[in-house]
Amino acid sequence: MSRAALGILAGGGALPGRVAAAARAAGREVFIVGLEGFADPAVIGPFPNATARMGAVGRIFELLRAHNCADIVLVGPVRRPGLLDFRPDAVGAALLGRVGKGIFFGGDDGLLKAVVKVLGQEGFTVLGAHEVLTEAVAPNGLLTDARPDAQAIADIRRGAEVARALGSVDVGQGCVVQAGLVLCVEAIEGTDAMLSRAASLRRPGPGGVLVKLVKPGQDRRADLPTIGPSTVRNAAAAGLRGIAFEAGGTLLAERATTIMAAEQSGLFLLGFAPDQPIG
Repeated sequence: MSRAALGILAGGGALPGRVAAAARAAGREVFIVGLEGFADPAVIGPFPNATARMGAVGRIFELLRAHNCADIVLVGPVRRPGLLDFRPDAVGAALLGRVGKGIFFGGDDGLLKAVVKVLGQEGFTVLGAHEVLTEAVAPNGLLTDARPDAQAIADIRRGAEVARALGSVDVGQGCVVQAGLVLCVEAIEGTDAMLSRAASLRRPGPGGVLVKLVKPGQDRRADLPTIGPSTVRNAAAAGLRGIAFEAGGTLLAERATTIMAAEQSGLFLLGFAPDQPIG
């Protein structure tokens, strides 16, 4: 890594703070631009920071350059803006002219690829959160005492097929499967909202599984699947038996707490390689 400060464009959740702490522990200065309405002040507060509206592109660039940020990490969930919600400033409007307004009407990956491209054109280098926060990358294998049985393994295989299909058209990264039946798929609402729907769609019998994968062809520098304590709590509330996710392509937010929450709820956590047999 260069000696320049690491710039962090922060959405919600705890991961922006963890990325900042990891960079600082490695001897690197950090500066966080918290996106208004998404970044948690308590998370970014311990580090040098400022806030900016998502459409205030000029201000974001000025802040990053003023604090000597050459490398940038995009981390933390945000709600995808519509064109009317974006309200670009003059710099943002000029950038829209370069990349086209169509990015607001496609999938999340298309939008994020455009963001990464623009940052590169502006002289920044975009890093993945997993490159800084290496310990948060989910490993292959079982992380809990609870284990998937034969039906759960079959549901994981089915879920992986569905998640790949969803990802190939840039819709979502996950789904819930119970006894071979796809209860719901993730779209713009996000994982937690999908799990809330899954609770009302549950069938009698053993609970289903949540499966999360990286989208085929996804730029891994942005929006990797993330599993955290709230994911586990919501999965348990939905009556699921476990969560399976792509090893090496998923971030475990608050890893120890996430695993503990799964153990307390009796859920399994399983990292797997989509191109290898499961079980």
